[in-house]
Amino acid sequence: MIHLENISKIYGIGNTEVKAINTINLIVEQGEYCSIMGASGSGKSTAMNIIGCLDRPTSGHYYLDSVDVSELGDDELAWIRNLKLGFVFQQFHLLSQLTAMENVMLPMVYAGVPAKERRERALAALKRVGLENRSFNKPNQLSGGQQQRVAIARAIVNRPVLLLADEPTGALDSRTTAEVMDIFTELNNSGITVVMVTHEPDVARLTHRIILFRDGEVVNSHLTPEEITD
Repeated sequence: MIHLENISKIYGIGNTEVKAINTINLIVEQGEYCSIMGASGSGKSTAMNIIGCLDRPTSGHYYLDSVDVSELGDDELAWIRNLKLGFVFQQFHLLSQLTAMENVMLPMVYAGVPAKERRERALAALKRVGLENRSFNKPNQLSGGQQQRVAIARAIVNRPVLLLADEPTGALDSRTTAEVMDIFTELNNSGITVVMVTHEPDVARLTHRIILFRDGEVVNSHLTPEEITD
């Protein structure tokens, strides 16, 4: 599913040059459930942006679903993001003036899905995260955990093959974190590949494999949940 081959990312030039990631190699197989950990500045977020086709590597090749996306144009990358990838972030990024249903429908508008099908698929996605009864609530009428569940529904409504989550529980309490992680586990059990950036050991232990970044490099790509310490 994901194959990073000698990927580097450099920001700036000359004396201001910063090597965010340095010649990393990484493979994530279809159906895996992985977390990425590392200190601030370790390169994990840069790697996640490249995996999500939100940024381009300075050198190396990135194969997504056997396609080298490293050199694709902006329009092609946008198409891949919309139809193959789902994104969940720490901040929910919901539009305050729209209902939960309307927020979930947005990616399908850009994908050209007919209106009737948009509503059916949005409702099905909300039901999948347990919010079918909140379809017409706006974000300010929802708790933080409910807003994150709407964001997850929005991320899966276009039926992505890969779900990327960047600190998805960072703004949630422990009880709500457990509820949200149960949803990610169910999505992975249904066949969606999940890759999650987190700094929380308890969250990482709920995934199947932990990838550890340090100083822009992958220092261990096959940590087990039992090997993660507080």
